[in-house]
Amino acid sequence: MLPLPPTAQAVLYTLACVPEGLPERVLLAVVPPLFPPDAPGSLPPRPQALLRRLTEQGWLDTIPGGWRLAEARLLAVWTDIAGAAWLWPLAQMAMTQLHQAPPSPAQAQSRDWLARLMRGERGFLAALDQSQQALAQLNAQADAPSAPEAPCRLAWWLTVSDGGVELAAREQKRSASGWSRGRVLSWKRLRADPPTWLSAQDRTVLAQIRVSEVYYYGGESCQLEADAALPRLIGHPALFDAQTGQPVSLQAGQPALLLQQQGDTVQLALSPAGLAHAQGVWLEQINPGCWQVYPVSAELTRISAIIGHGLRVPRAARAQLLDVITQLAPLLPIHSDMTDLAGQLPAVPADPTLYVHLRPEGDGLRVQLRVRPLAQGRDYRPGQGMVTVVGCVDGRTVHTCRLLDHERRQAARLLRQCPTLAACAHESGDRLCTDPQQALAVLAELQAIEDDQLRCIWPAGQRMRLAGPASLRQTSLGIQQQGNWFVLSGQLTLDDGRVVQLRELLTLLAQQSGRYVALGEQDWLVLDQRLRQRLEALALACDHLGADGGARISPLALPLLAQLAAEVGDCQADAAWAAQQARWREVSQQAVSLPSTLQATLRDYQLAGFTWLARLAHWGAGACLADDMGLGKTMQTLALCLLRAGQGPQLVVAPTSVAQNWLAEAARFAPDLRLRPYQQQRHLRGLAPHDLVVVSYGLFQLDAEAFASVRWTSVILDEAQAIKNPDTRRAQAAFALHSDFRLAASGTPVENHLGELWSLFRFINPGLLGSQARFAERFATPIAQGDHAARETLKSLVQPFILRRTKAQVLTELPPRTELVHRVVLSDDERHLYEALRQEALDQVAQAAEHERAMQVLAQITRLRRLCCHPSLVLPNSTLAGSKLGAFAGLMTELLDNGHKALVFSQFVDHLALARHWLEQRGIAYQYLDGSTPARQRQARVKAFQAGEGEVFLISLKAGGTGLTLTAADYVLHLDPWWNPAVEDQASDRAYRMGQQRPVTIYRLIAADTIEEQMIALHHAKRDLADSLLEGGDRSALLDADALLALLRGEAIG
Repeated sequence: MLPLPPTAQAVLYTLACVPEGLPERVLLAVVPPLFPPDAPGSLPPRPQALLRRLTEQGWLDTIPGGWRLAEARLLAVWTDIAGAAWLWPLAQMAMTQLHQAPPSPAQAQSRDWLARLMRGERGFLAALDQSQQALAQLNAQADAPSAPEAPCRLAWWLTVSDGGVELAAREQKRSASGWSRGRVLSWKRLRADPPTWLSAQDRTVLAQIRVSEVYYYGGESCQLEADAALPRLIGHPALFDAQTGQPVSLQAGQPALLLQQQGDTVQLALSPAGLAHAQGVWLEQINPGCWQVYPVSAELTRISAIIGHGLRVPRAARAQLLDVITQLAPLLPIHSDMTDLAGQLPAVPADPTLYVHLRPEGDGLRVQLRVRPLAQGRDYRPGQGMVTVVGCVDGRTVHTCRLLDHERRQAARLLRQCPTLAACAHESGDRLCTDPQQALAVLAELQAIEDDQLRCIWPAGQRMRLAGPASLRQTSLGIQQQGNWFVLSGQLTLDDGRVVQLRELLTLLAQQSGRYVALGEQDWLVLDQRLRQRLEALALACDHLGADGGARISPLALPLLAQLAAEVGDCQADAAWAAQQARWREVSQQAVSLPSTLQATLRDYQLAGFTWLARLAHWGAGACLADDMGLGKTMQTLALCLLRAGQGPQLVVAPTSVAQNWLAEAARFAPDLRLRPYQQQRHLRGLAPHDLVVVSYGLFQLDAEAFASVRWTSVILDEAQAIKNPDTRRAQAAFALHSDFRLAASGTPVENHLGELWSLFRFINPGLLGSQARFAERFATPIAQGDHAARETLKSLVQPFILRRTKAQVLTELPPRTELVHRVVLSDDERHLYEALRQEALDQVAQAAEHERAMQVLAQITRLRRLCCHPSLVLPNSTLAGSKLGAFAGLMTELLDNGHKALVFSQFVDHLALARHWLEQRGIAYQYLDGSTPARQRQARVKAFQAGEGEVFLISLKAGGTGLTLTAADYVLHLDPWWNPAVEDQASDRAYRMGQQRPVTIYRLIAADTIEEQMIALHHAKRDLADSLLEGGDRSALLDADALLALLRGEAIG
């Protein structure tokens, strides 16, 4: 309850005294007990309830329309009352009754009280304590019961032109997307049959409809008197510019009299100048979205008739001028630069308060800084205008001297305290926040300022509500198990007592970005940084938001969910959640012994990897071992297989060459495992504990149903990037396996895009990352667009199940590794041929059908890449010498002369054939391997090279880029670049791995100023895409047809 001064009590007392004809029972029901204006009292707790009761009893409908306020003082009081949304209807009823004749004794008594009020305090609202006034304006609706939102409203369309002002009324209907544009309603209909949903303010405006013409057949024409209606539209929440459709607002203007010394004379002029000869109402536009309304009263008209556009008075008439000022001060403020003249009037200190006027505009906010030197006077821009202000305070004509420097310092200090406001755009001296997030940031900064000399003012009915900042301590959480999921419920309790359900909050966060959450129209919530981070992560981690208000999340997201549960104010969870947490703690602290049957000594990092795998397997979660090539993933996995051997049969799926390595290393280091190399389905019969089935991806895919019919204790996919495409038969076969534990071993868990990571986790931990479509929506697309929060959440979800160590981290004994790009400048003939083929390629793509466009672009790019390798790869009869082959020859000659050995990789077998021919011509011993080389010959050639047979090993990139140990070489040459540098890195790691004793140098041969250089530029964005999750990178994108076409055009992408 806000205590009111006697003058405000007088208004309520007037209302109580006025309605003589009102039945006593109604009077007693709707009006609080009468109290004299000089007795202590207080405002009823809910003034809205009083107005509602008056409306229900039909009292508002009985007020006759058509009254007009003739006295300027009374109109000024009306303007002040209009600034308080809960008082002006009361005042309207009081003043309406006061102008009915003849007055009754009670009415006369009321009129006397109101006259005394006007004489004593022109603006009685200003007599309220300033802090109470601000509180009343900002929270007028806070304690009122929320009424259901009306399905319709009356919107006003304003047209201002040289010909005058026109108003139109539209009926707008509420929909899920907001308010409709509305249909125009005629004045006649509104007068005869006003809708029941009209607001009290609308009824006041519509009371100004007049019958303009009566026809002979009994009909009539009606018009709205704009001059009378405009003051009643001040602060209306649904007022629009008829030309632009944008919201506008009307403010009460404050006319003033300006006194300026000009030599030996004093000039008197009205402000604004347009009032000099205005009639009815004068409108002045102060910015594109706001007009000030100046009702032209009889007094103002008389003053204007005398002063006109300016009146000069001799300074010798000082006494007469002072008398004029004293008489005019109660009617309008007086501003002067004549301190000596004002000095003859009583002085009062200038009010130091800085007012911040806030008005919603579009999706943002308009902010105006103002000062009001006299509490009941006019507003000014800080530091601008005249020094001396003359006005009427408590019935006395007084003056005050503005402290312009202090006002400027106040405004500057506020902008320092509100950096967002300081950064806003300027318009007509105002600050414009152009979007909701910026506007809300300004409000949050203003709310954080503790200053008794700062007041924030909103237009009636247009306040932006900002709750918070809400914290984790205001959040409650419920966790219950449902099937294979945990379902979350909960709520956030705001400071004002409102409750927001967890499901609603998560949905809103998924739809909005930024620090602020829109709860409704002009209703916002700010979350503190930690709560927002936790909820954003939860929203991304939840796979499904149920209609029952629950959010579904995988039990494997326990680390993320446990962190949230520990931080909220209250968490209620079932026994299943408690058991899951206990099992996680047990697994985290579990001591795992290395199987004694392992015939090898593990390095420290390998032992740590084995322990990590064993703990996850015990918990029931899958794992991805993503160590660099050459760090012994096979050895760590074999140790785990020995640990789990007694629980049932285990399966290893690997590329053909790697499968042979598995069999060899298992026989050597884990002899207790019964090896069962798979060739046909009969090898799956009679499986038992200690059995280890090893199969190539080709045979596994061929007999997928047979493998899916077995319950495996463990399934290991080596080089697991083989299932990176979830739509392939190979990946589908892996997803269909039944096992207690799943392990994906891959040095490059993500090569091109995040969809590959989803496929990997669909195998090891189904459900953790949701469906493929949901994963793209939550993670892949936002991360590709630079969403840091999405990347961090994905990282937190997958990190517990991915272990990645690089050689630089764990193998300090490895020799140095150097990577060089060797630019090869093409000959003039090659360059001309390249440009001709590129232009021809662009023509071919332009002529291709839309559905063939992507394949055509890729084919043309491949053609250009092959040309960069050697002209004969594109034009078999070409006699041009290949510059890249010449560069290869020069490098090889130098390397061999200095006693080095090299691995040479290319994606094109016919490119390798050119290098092979060059070696044979010079009698240089070499080994060769491509996709057609049988598995046994592969191993034999690797052993031969390691044993010293051959100086060079020519290898097809895809066929020999993985699963080989070739540490006899200390140089690696990539004859042509591949799209993904991770594949090249894997190939280079054939030489740079454990056992290498010499420094390794890697050359990439790149044709200068061609598409190959553009591919190398892409390497910077795509290198080690898995590290973007594990080490904070933020780029992951798959090249689409447009990006490929850009490469073909020679445009940079990245």
